[in-house]
Amino acid sequence: MKKLKKSELKENQTIQISGSKSISNRLLILESLFSNIKIGNLSNSHDTQLLRKALSENTETVDIHHAGTAMRFLTSYYSIQEGKTTVLTGSKRMKERPIKNLVAALQKLGVEIGYLENEGFPPLKITGRKITEKSVDVPAGISSQFITSLLLIAGKLENGLEINLIGDITSRSYIEMTLDILTKFGIKNSFTGNTIRVEPFTEHPSPAIHYEVESDWSSASYFYSFAALGRKTLHLKSFYKASTQGDSAIAKIYREFFGIQTIFTEEEHKITLQPLENFQFPEKISLDMNNCPDIAQTLCVTASALRIPFEISGLGTLRVKETDRLLALYNELQKLGTETGITDSTIQSVSFGEPQENISVKTYQDHRMAMSFAPFCLIKELNIEDEEVVEKSYPMFWKDLENILVNIND
Repeated sequence: MKKLKKSELKENQTIQISGSKSISNRLLILESLFSNIKIGNLSNSHDTQLLRKALSENTETVDIHHAGTAMRFLTSYYSIQEGKTTVLTGSKRMKERPIKNLVAALQKLGVEIGYLENEGFPPLKITGRKITEKSVDVPAGISSQFITSLLLIAGKLENGLEINLIGDITSRSYIEMTLDILTKFGIKNSFTGNTIRVEPFTEHPSPAIHYEVESDWSSASYFYSFAALGRKTLHLKSFYKASTQGDSAIAKIYREFFGIQTIFTEEEHKITLQPLENFQFPEKISLDMNNCPDIAQTLCVTASALRIPFEISGLGTLRVKETDRLLALYNELQKLGTETGITDSTIQSVSFGEPQENISVKTYQDHRMAMSFAPFCLIKELNIEDEEVVEKSYPMFWKDLENILVNIND
């Protein structure tokens, strides 16, 4: 258990955040498929290390533990390893996370995949084959990682791939991030309406293409929360103004609702989080976070600490993450004095009261629960249970907090 004493934020501290997990995991798959890629500033997250290990080993059974991104990306990756049979498994929670829509799409493309325990869920038995089919229909409302999983192997297919998205698209920004990465490596693609096309890629340019991974905007979100509550300036590296990460929306959201402006210093790849003086907080926050659901927990905690009513929609995918994040927020925000109402895709504040004494936040094996609640220590002392869950995406999180916080009683 991590004990966070009531603290104040230090002024003008700088944090170097590791490379984006989302980008790093995409690049690792491409690196394995196309040997002409060299990666810099790779994420040091546990998920990325698990994926890297899986790609480097030649074993029949691959256990990716809690790493949902690895499960999804490797499902497609092993599907095109001709003649190789792989059992892809994970933790108890991973075996509860649905993967049916991705498996169904691959089966339509002719891949032999079977469920070893429960229909629609890992573990999977995958027999790799050469895919010649070039078109598949996929529900648009599913996790964007399912679609990205298909896109990452598309350039390796003999006839490329056309994906027809049926219905309203969820987390479009993450799909566009994947396509931007493909474009940087010369893999031609288009995204028109609800149809994505990726051309087959046969060229292997020399020398190798170098990709320096931008730091992770979802990891940056926790420091936006600290800046919003502590009203002190923070500096973060390494971030780009023209980011393709959907979670870069945090800059606009926190400017509008919490008065934290983002100043880019391009030559240093640095951003400065600067609180605006005399900022008037809104009477209510109403926001659709369909394109950036991973930062919703951070926003809810920030709004709760400041007692700003909120109504957040577009959060359907949070139900099937490391935990049911909407239910987890409902439970744990009560400890901060915030009563909420939740549906399958929304959360809204109902009332604000006094925080509990001796707050102990459950994390539900979810790294974002631990990190999103941490800034509340600027309001009141609290404990974070199972603090090691941060290793999934941000192993240095607690150490970085030591550099920006000072205990009030010290």
